[in-house]
Amino acid sequence: MRQKELRIALVCYGGISLAVYMHGVTKEIWKAMQASRAHWSDEPDPPGSAGVYLRLLRRLEHGSNLRLRLLTDIVAGASAGGINSVFLAQAIHSGQSLEPLTDLWLECADVDVLLDPDARPWSRATKFWATPLVSYLLHRPGNAVSASVAPETRAEVREKLSRLIRSRWFEPPFSGIGFSRLLCRAFMAMEKSAAQKPLLPERHRLDLFVTATDFKGHLEALHLHSPHLVLESEHRLTVDFHAPSPGTGGQSLAPIPELVFAARSTASFPGAFPPMQISEIDRLVREKDADWPERAAFLKRIMPEHTRHGDIDSVSLIDGSVLVNAPFSDAMSALRDRPATREVDRRFVYIDPTPDPVGPMARKDTRAPGFFSVILGSLSSIPREQPIRDNLEALEKDSREKTALRSIVRALRPEIEEAVEKLFGHTLFLDRPTPKRLAAWRTKAQQAAMEQAGFAYHGYAQVKFSGIVTMLGRMILQAAPDLGLPNAAPIRERLFAYLETTGIDRMKAMRDSKSPAMIDFFRTHDLAFRIRRLRLLARRVTQDWENDDSLTEQDRDDARTAIYSALSLYVDRETLDTLGEDFAGLARGVFDNPQAVVDAFAEARNLMEIDAQVDEILSEAMAAMPAALRRRMLLAYLGFPFYDTVTLPLLRGEGMTEFDPVLVDRISPEDCNAIRKGGAGETLRGTEFYNFGAFFSRAYRENDYLWGRLHGAERMIDLIASAVGVEHPVPERDLRQFRREAFLAILEEERDRLRADPALVDRIIAEVTAR
Repeated sequence: MRQKELRIALVCYGGISLAVYMHGVTKEIWKAMQASRAHWSDEPDPPGSAGVYLRLLRRLEHGSNLRLRLLTDIVAGASAGGINSVFLAQAIHSGQSLEPLTDLWLECADVDVLLDPDARPWSRATKFWATPLVSYLLHRPGNAVSASVAPETRAEVREKLSRLIRSRWFEPPFSGIGFSRLLCRAFMAMEKSAAQKPLLPERHRLDLFVTATDFKGHLEALHLHSPHLVLESEHRLTVDFHAPSPGTGGQSLAPIPELVFAARSTASFPGAFPPMQISEIDRLVREKDADWPERAAFLKRIMPEHTRHGDIDSVSLIDGSVLVNAPFSDAMSALRDRPATREVDRRFVYIDPTPDPVGPMARKDTRAPGFFSVILGSLSSIPREQPIRDNLEALEKDSREKTALRSIVRALRPEIEEAVEKLFGHTLFLDRPTPKRLAAWRTKAQQAAMEQAGFAYHGYAQVKFSGIVTMLGRMILQAAPDLGLPNAAPIRERLFAYLETTGIDRMKAMRDSKSPAMIDFFRTHDLAFRIRRLRLLARRVTQDWENDDSLTEQDRDDARTAIYSALSLYVDRETLDTLGEDFAGLARGVFDNPQAVVDAFAEARNLMEIDAQVDEILSEAMAAMPAALRRRMLLAYLGFPFYDTVTLPLLRGEGMTEFDPVLVDRISPEDCNAIRKGGAGETLRGTEFYNFGAFFSRAYRENDYLWGRLHGAERMIDLIASAVGVEHPVPERDLRQFRREAFLAILEEERDRLRADPALVDRIIAEVTAR
């Protein structure tokens, strides 16, 4: 049976009160991942919409011969979308429940709850002189409430808005520490919930990014021709977390103070909340009588420049959407170096509750924009609604390159396999592989590939060599940030100069494939080459495959197990931790004694000893394989140097692990018409009062949360079904039935929770059953 992973990189936009809608969507992604986990384990069938997703996965298995696994392994968000991103990532990593976030949004995302106690007008006499003014603003003809709020909710909105306006003036009305307390309470409630297994396979990496804006900024160095160095203020800040999935549930992605820091800073809406400062999180930790031993390391990682200058305490962070409302670039940066154990269908999914909310109204007005509209638009609406075309075009370009690269590899395969067979003879593939034979064959194939590359070898060797030195320089700078360098360029140049004294001259030695110094350097330090070789082998077994009835999926699965077991030995040596505690001291002395630093890399990684272990793993696995599979494995493994001399220069020295094109999907009310047409205007209430509507009414929050779940279910069913491809598509009538079942399951699940509008659930059930 064909196996595939549908990997989602999720991007959550900022949306003010429409974050409640986005939470409903992310909840369905969470439910779908629960169904996938149950599908690949012996867990009992989950209830509700998760059970519907599980039945769909089984339908794909029986009807389309596809065993699909759903993974959300990259999550990025901004502003209130960043809050949803942080909580979803915590639920994925820990296996804990996402329900506390639902309670947070429904119960606490209200202006009366968020209002700072010190700013609250305690009686109608408070600012009595402002009452007539407030009443006039809220009731005059054409006022914002009458123009943008439904009649049945205007009284509630006017009452809460009156309290908000009569709160303290010229200061943010909402409490920063109060907001942090609410976030912390939700995280602690998650921590106390019964934890199931994590939603990603063990050791699969999860990447989380949320954006914030460093209000005062920090100086970053720019290197020019003249002058050589320019300092420029940088205000963008990304709070990121990266961790392999644990084997058991209940383990937090990061300490709770760090998760609160991320959620609070990204959603610090200007004017509504005070800027977030680290003293606020310190106060929260003291109130909880908790420990945060990782504080210094976290702040140093997130804000290295401020740490270096000693001004961490004065840093003020505001809403991430001010500069980056759609953090695609951070998510895109995490695509590389992600191992795949089976075929991968990579999707970028972004949640946009109100596509182009400002544009249609502005384009209807044919007049030239006035003085205030130009100023306000340039400062607020235009930056926040900036389109994502540049990001999508970059993804499309990357996908084209991956498609072209796979075509090149396929086109090269017959010629390379012929060269390998001619080099070793047909009897090679009848022999039993042993570690000694495999090492000898590998060396022979590598030397032949270099000799046959001709003049192209020089360029290939330069790319390999530069890639290794660049990696060394980056890790040295990472280990010794107190060198005070703006980047790793000075370290690279020092290493190049030092290596030239050892006989590795970029202008001479790189041209000679038999240069002893160069060969020894590559054998000792070229970790990336070894990883690329095993990943090509994994792709050959998993994706680039011709039908062969003599081989079973179990044969291929056993091969994958061996390959990834071997690959893990190399991947474990990519991290700085491998180099040991003493490496930082050596790194600080790189300019005086580069020999010690290079030797430390060689000793800590000990790649040639790892090569012997890998040879043992692969030879044992190949000896147990059917002859046809062993032949294909050896052709790919021994042919890798031939492939690498062609593809590495095309990749500019960067190895790729996911060779499939990246597809982009949107989740928006405009795309969901299975129940009710008309998009956000016909389904969401938080769009009222300039997207602040849901903060003034629980009925609005319940409505938007429910439609978020319903729209999320509709799109998740579409996304899962689309992973089949064109070979065995799921009939539309079956998809309609799955959607209907998911809708009804969600509505019944939420019936007792959603009480503000007693007719809401039954009204939508009637719409579902009528279609």
